[in-house]
Amino acid sequence: MTDPNGQKDNPADPAKAAEPVISKPYIMPDDPEEGSVEALTRELAETRDKMLRTLAEMENLRKRTAKEVADARAYGITGFARDVLDIADNLQRALDAVPAEAKANADPGLKSLIEGVELTERSLLNTLEKNGVKKFDPAGEKFDPNFQQAMYEVPDASVPAGTVVQVVQAGYTIGERVLRPALVAVSKGGARAAPGADVTS
Repeated sequence: MTDPNGQKDNPADPAKAAEPVISKPYIMPDDPEEGSVEALTRELAETRDKMLRTLAEMENLRKRTAKEVADARAYGITGFARDVLDIADNLQRALDAVPAEAKANADPGLKSLIEGVELTERSLLNTLEKNGVKKFDPAGEKFDPNFQQAMYEVPDASVPAGTVVQVVQAGYTIGERVLRPALVAVSKGGARAAPGADVTS
């Protein structure tokens, strides 16, 4: 094939073949060129930020796990401890059922039995305390609904209103939590009743 100038095209001649022009990709003005100091600095800052975040997450996870392990150790026996409280209550009821005069005038066999029940109760409470379960008796304290459950009110002008005047059943805590609230009677308080007035009404 001949061009207008009379020269033949030779497609086999690589020197004369058209070479494709490869243009560099367009780089946004805020994106530094790959491999530049600015790009490496930015990548280093991002990597450092990711590393610090990961370290913070790992530290939080470590603290959370340590707290969960401590809680499991402290409160893992909650169900068992609640069941054991029934035994402690029954021992206390057995001791309360014997009048003070009967204890004082009891024959040696009955005295030994009473002492044995008292010893068993003390041993049980000591064992519970070693495992974080503590008995509390709020008699004379101001009523606290977080630790006590009011069963009834007692008209008593000698103490301020809202004072625990009787403990029906002792309460127990396990660690910093209430295992069982104390069942209490709370005073109504107020002015002293006039002579001859019915204080029970």
